[in-house]
Amino acid sequence: MSSLDVEAVSTDSKVNRIISKSLETLILLIAALLCVLPRVVSVVKYESIIHEFDPYFQYRASQYFIKNGMYDFHNWFDERTWYPIGRIVGPTVYPGLMWSAAAVYYFMEFIGFPVDVRNACMIVSPLWAAFTVLITYKIVKAVWSKGAGLIAAMLVSIIPGYISRSVSGSFDNECISIFALLLTFYLWIRAVQTGSMFYAMGCSLAYFYMASAWGGYVYIINLIPLYVLVMIVFGRYSDRLFTAYTTFYILGIILSMQIQFVSFMPVQSGEHLASFGMFAFCTVIEIALFFYRLLTREEFMSLVKAVLAIGLVSLFAVMGVLSYTGYITPWTGRFYNLLHPTYAKSHIPIIASVSEHQPTAWPHFFTDLHITGIIFPAGIWIMFMALKNERKPIATGKSKEGHEEEEIQDERRKNDGLFFVGVYSLVSLYFSGVMVRLMLVLAPASCIVASIGISTIFENIIGILQKAFPHLRTGVTRVQNAIHPKPRPIPGQKQKSLFSGPVIVSMFILLIVVALLLVYGAHCLWMASTGYSSPSIVMAWYRQDGSLIMVDDYREAYSWLRHNTDVNARVMSWWDYGYQITAVANRTVLVDNNTWNNSHIATVGTAMSSTEEDAYPILRMLDVDYILVVFGGMSGYGGDDINKFLWMVRIGGGVFPRIKEKDYLSKRGEYRVDAEGGSALHNCILYKMCYYDFGKIQTMQGAPTGYDVERRMEIGNKDISFHHLEEAYTSERWIIRIFRVKKEDSF
Repeated sequence: MSSLDVEAVSTDSKVNRIISKSLETLILLIAALLCVLPRVVSVVKYESIIHEFDPYFQYRASQYFIKNGMYDFHNWFDERTWYPIGRIVGPTVYPGLMWSAAAVYYFMEFIGFPVDVRNACMIVSPLWAAFTVLITYKIVKAVWSKGAGLIAAMLVSIIPGYISRSVSGSFDNECISIFALLLTFYLWIRAVQTGSMFYAMGCSLAYFYMASAWGGYVYIINLIPLYVLVMIVFGRYSDRLFTAYTTFYILGIILSMQIQFVSFMPVQSGEHLASFGMFAFCTVIEIALFFYRLLTREEFMSLVKAVLAIGLVSLFAVMGVLSYTGYITPWTGRFYNLLHPTYAKSHIPIIASVSEHQPTAWPHFFTDLHITGIIFPAGIWIMFMALKNERKPIATGKSKEGHEEEEIQDERRKNDGLFFVGVYSLVSLYFSGVMVRLMLVLAPASCIVASIGISTIFENIIGILQKAFPHLRTGVTRVQNAIHPKPRPIPGQKQKSLFSGPVIVSMFILLIVVALLLVYGAHCLWMASTGYSSPSIVMAWYRQDGSLIMVDDYREAYSWLRHNTDVNARVMSWWDYGYQITAVANRTVLVDNNTWNNSHIATVGTAMSSTEEDAYPILRMLDVDYILVVFGGMSGYGGDDINKFLWMVRIGGGVFPRIKEKDYLSKRGEYRVDAEGGSALHNCILYKMCYYDFGKIQTMQGAPTGYDVERRMEIGNKDISFHHLEEAYTSERWIIRIFRVKKEDSF
């Protein structure tokens, strides 16, 4: 080849690299844009509004943080919650979300585009989701290929399982934690692949951010040791792995202990013991390898037996003493529930009462993952086939072809990262089945694995088509063909048909995959616009004629509380609504969504489950001024307190044995609000507050008065009156009802 030919090939190669880089950047920008647009649908449909319940505390805490600064925030005693106990916020909250909102707020002010705190909180979710798109691309590029990374970026940008927790207004810990999780994983993969302490230190910093953002940091500190153990079992232990893990563990533990809520848990909690055990195990392996090089085989085996005997006895003795003295705390109920899905229902009903803690139903996998869940098994199989077919290092360290050994080592380093993706994906699959909430962790893993499967399909199809259609080949190939032209076909010689069987099958498969991706996009956008863009505080309902109405009973009721009650009034409700009442109505609540004090919640549940005569002493003891209940019998709203009532009974009965669930059920053991329901149900104050004056109203044509639209039955107690309570407010559709507690001298 002449110098001109070489220069032509080199120039064409540079042009291809520029085009490739430009396309890569363009696709990532499109993925980021696709990521943001579905997440702001709720703002267009409703307004700039905080969603759900927990985000209202995060918003209120961010307001306090930005107004008063970090020092005052971490020493903030919130007297408006958990009356009369109160709550010290600093040691009981993950501050990473407030840090992130403050960073957005101050950055917008710095660039001359000031926003209020609420809008800064609204920006966080879509912005961090865009960061997640970029880090997902980096992970897949590091373990597989650039093309697969671009596919993963497109998939994760709109997957419903992630959108559900990252729409604008869903200002909760999870909206930033998935980015922190994947950033930690990416830097860990790079640390293992390179053996670089720099990447391991970066991984520790990302882990610190994760520990400041969400309790799911425990997932990381257990997953990485599990991966190290799997690598050792499969004979892939290396100095790179030892350097990465020990650096990450030491710095990560020290940094995570700087978070007040975490504090000394990394060295005291049983949930962190696996990480320490793996740190000790890796250290022992390194010491053993050192002596293996110095001693003979017989001497080494004698030393190993002696060390194992002494070490195991000492380990069990130390662990026994630390456990007995209480220095090492046992696993929490939530951690037990992950390993034993029925544990919470039997032992900790307050955990089981939360809908997002329930096991995941099969339809939920499809709606949240769609085709990524279908391709997931194929992606796992392709990954492990790649690991199985990995070339083995040559014992001499050199090969006949010179650079082959270096290529093999590069392949093994890359596959070490691929091994981690496999462990992460399979563990996430298990935990997502245990708890609906953890679909959030599986969603990016599903996109990563599915992208590997889809890219492999595309690569094989393109390879077949390139053989059939040479003009589809790259520019470099065209130049090489021009330099070394193939012999022209002999006239009259029979040519091979371009549209052979493999080509037709490949094109058919390509069309199916492209069609599935288009359907995936449509499904994701539909889920984003309908399923995950409706804030719980404002609801959009359709009438029978198809017209849309906005149901704003929650904010109406909170506004009434804010403007018509004393500023120091104390409101009792079930814990679900505590954060909203405090943030929107600015009134003191007895319990809220933090659920840290089970006895206090049980007291509220007991009051709700008791007769008026039995409940009144509890209400006076707690200085309750108003009671708020949520009722759906008039409107058909399913998330009301009547549907949640049995959990109040179970939680209350767990502390106060006089409350027995069977007393609230029918003779056949059914939970019914009609005449067949239990007498204890008909006479408890929650039932009476919800159905007060309801027995006089005809809710449906042809139905009797007092017909519950949600439960579809006529209520069993229509003659309801109060002696110690009085109705203070009922919202337009009866969804929120507020009752005033009379003082002793008023009756």
